[in-house]
Parts: sequence; structure tokens; C-alpha cells
Amino acid sequence: MAGNRDRAVRDRAVRAGAFVSVAVALFCIQLDFFALNLAVPGMAAELDVTVSAAQWTLSAYMLAIGCFFIVGGRLGDVFGRRPVLLAGTALFAAASVGCALAPDLAVLVVARVVQGVGAALIFPTAVSVISNTFPERSRAHALGAVFGVANIGTALGPFVGGGLTDGPGWRWIFWLLAPLSGLALVIGLVYVPDSRDESAPRQLDLFGCLTVVCCLAALTLAVERGSAWGWTTARTLTLLAVAAVSGVLFVLRERTARHPLVDLRLFRNVSFDLVTAVGSICNMGYAVTVFIATLYLQGVRDLSALAAGTVFLAPAVVVALAGPTGGWLAPRVAPALVMASAGALAGSGMIVLTLVSAWWLYVPVFAWCGLGLGLGWTFSSVATQQVVAPARAGEASGVVLTCLVTLGAVALAGAASAVASLTPRHGPEAAYDAVLRTGGAVVLAASVLVLLVSRWLAARGLVPSLSVRAGR
Repeated sequence: MAGNRDRAVRDRAVRAGAFVSVAVALFCIQLDFFALNLAVPGMAAELDVTVSAAQWTLSAYMLAIGCFFIVGGRLGDVFGRRPVLLAGTALFAAASVGCALAPDLAVLVVARVVQGVGAALIFPTAVSVISNTFPERSRAHALGAVFGVANIGTALGPFVGGGLTDGPGWRWIFWLLAPLSGLALVIGLVYVPDSRDESAPRQLDLFGCLTVVCCLAALTLAVERGSAWGWTTARTLTLLAVAAVSGVLFVLRERTARHPLVDLRLFRNVSFDLVTAVGSICNMGYAVTVFIATLYLQGVRDLSALAAGTVFLAPAVVVALAGPTGGWLAPRVAPALVMASAGALAGSGMIVLTLVSAWWLYVPVFAWCGLGLGLGWTFSSVATQQVVAPARAGEASGVVLTCLVTLGAVALAGAASAVASLTPRHGPEAAYDAVLRTGGAVVLAASVLVLLVSRWLAARGLVPSLSVRAGR
């Protein structure tokens, strides 16, 4: 009996330690990106470069993180999740120090690439660590709580970034991230257990890695810089062609590889496909909404970076609650119904946001919008772990996150191009409203479509009925 009690205590300590390590690491990743958006002008001024050049600090990070999500997830499944998670956290912490000390833009961009690679190793591996550390009955709640902590970083990012940029300076964003990620590393060294896909040999599909990285790098770079370079310029078209060719080679390779980087049979899972699709669309809406709100608050409302960041505290609480809410809903409600509801909340919120100007309405509508968008992208990661085997959790998480980030970058590039095109003719406020309304309509339409498709598939027995609780 004493031995069983001791084992139970150790198991609880391991689960608690793994949770804290993963949650802090994901918090750092989310805080990093969303804090830096408001710091770009300050970086440009201090480093004596143009704002357009300083944007590479964001583009380089997105490029690295988007390219290595799939590779990072599969590395954890094949070689062990503990070493990959710890390596990613160590890279992220070291790169944060490098960013804080960077003497010029070139060094800063290189450090941001390293930071992005570290984040790409952390995120999918962290999800699979939770999936394989917690028992099935509490797995969804643990994932929801982890994403709740991560979402706090997402929501507080603009406030922290604006406050530090207006105060001691943008470098303090990285000085904040360095000890936090170091703390996650130390706790992980003590508590995170190891696990891997026991059915897979310890070898990686290197050609698959090469082709998927080339494809995602070319595509991400094209959509990130297309509006600045011009969508019909030789550089942009060449990158899109490289992405297309690399993508075809990747698919051909994965169909014939003995141990593929991504098992394409994953996409035969209709529930996985629906959750990934709606989650990606909600994340596209999230990226566009944060981008437009930042421009609106500073360009139309004439708020400082700190004041604009303060307004982002409105959705902070509800975005943070989206993670635990998703974890609570996961075993009780069919994933497609949750995703459709999140899309309906998000899309309607984006549209209504363009119709209000009074602060007493703008702030709660912003929060309502944040709830739908936060629940949409968070629940896609939680639900994914319910519809795939835990052994391949890292692979599935890497695929979902790649879709979320890549399509989010595409949406952001499209929104930036639309704003640049509409502003000279209609003014900034009308341009922002038009982009938000269009994005909201797309998210709403997607939520209706996934609901109709799910009902049609459920009637044919291809997915669980939306009226039946997922846990039954």
C-alpha cells in the first residue's frame, strides 16, 4: 500500500512538473510574437533601419517556426519527446539572450531564426508530452489548461510589448523571456518524462524534411514579403514556384517512404480534417483581427503603444479562458460543433467590431471576438489529440500547427495588401472596417459550412453525431 501511495505521489509530481514546464514554455512563445508587433518602430529607431527592414524580425521568426513545426513534432515522436522539448527550450532561452544583446539588425534576425527553430521544437512536442503524460480521463483538461496559460501570453503580448517599448525599451521583452524560458528548462529537466512512438525506428525521413522545409520556407517568405516586393515580381513568383515544386516532391516522397515524416493516411481521418480546417480559419481571423486592431487603435484612435496594449487586456481574460473551456468541452461535445460555434462567435464579433466606436461597446465586443477566435485555434489542438493515437501525437500536432501558422501568415499578408490598396481611396478607418468585415464573413461562412458537412457525414456514419456527447 505504501509503495502504491509513493508511486501515486511521484506520478502526480511528474504530471504537475511537466504541466508547469510546458505551460511556461508555451506562454513564452505566444508572448514573444504578440509583444514584438508593437516594438517594431522602436527597434527601427534604435538600430537606425527602416520600419520595413525591422519587420524582418517578425518575418524571420515566422519563417523558422512555420518551417520546422512538422519536423519538430516528428523528431519528438521518433527520438523522444523529452530531449527534443528540452533542446527547443534551451535554444529559445539562449536565442532570447542573443536578441537582447544584438548590436545590429543582422544579428537580431539570426537570433530570431534560432528562436523560431526552438519554438518549433517546443510547441508540437509540448502538446504530445501532455498527451502522453496525463491519463486519457484528464488529458483534455490538461491540454485546455496548458493552452489557457499560453493564451494569456497571446492576450498580454501587446500590453507587455507596448509597455516595455514605451518604458525601458524593446530589449526588455527578450530579457523577460530569457529567465522565464530558463525556468521552463530547469523544471523540465527535473520532471518531464520521456516517451516516443515505439513503432517507429530511430531514423528520420531526411528527404521529406528537406522538401517540406523548402516548401514552407518559400511559401512563408513569399506571402510575408509579397506585398512589399509585389505579387507579380520575379522574386515572389520564383518563391511560389519553388513552394509548389517542393510540395509536390514532399507528397510523392511521403507516399513511398517506408517511414514517412507525415503519414498521409492521417488526412483520411475526417474529424481531424474538419478540426484542422476550422482551426486554421479561426487562426487566420485571429491574425487579421490583432493586426487591424493594432493599426486602428494607434492610427485612428491615436493611442500610444502602451495605451493600445492596454485595450488588448479586454480580450485577455476570455482568450485565456478559451483553453480551459476547450478542455472542458472536449469530452462532452462533438469537436465539429465546438469549432462551428467558435467560428460563429468569432465571425460575428469581427463584423460587429466594425459597427461600434464607443469604448463601452468596443471593449466588450473585442472580448467577445477574442473568445471565439481563441477557442477556435485552441480547441483545434485539443481536439486533434482526441482523434489521433497518442504515439503519433507530435506528428499530428506539427501538421495542425503548420496549417495554423502558414495560413495565418497568408491571411496577414492578404490583410496588409488589402489595407495598402484601400487606404488611398477610402481612408484608413474604412479600409480597416472592410478587411474586418470580409474576414468575419469568411469565418462565419466556414462555421456554417463545417456544421452542414458534419451533419451530412454524421448521417452517413462517417463521423460521430453532433447530438451525441463525445465521451460516450
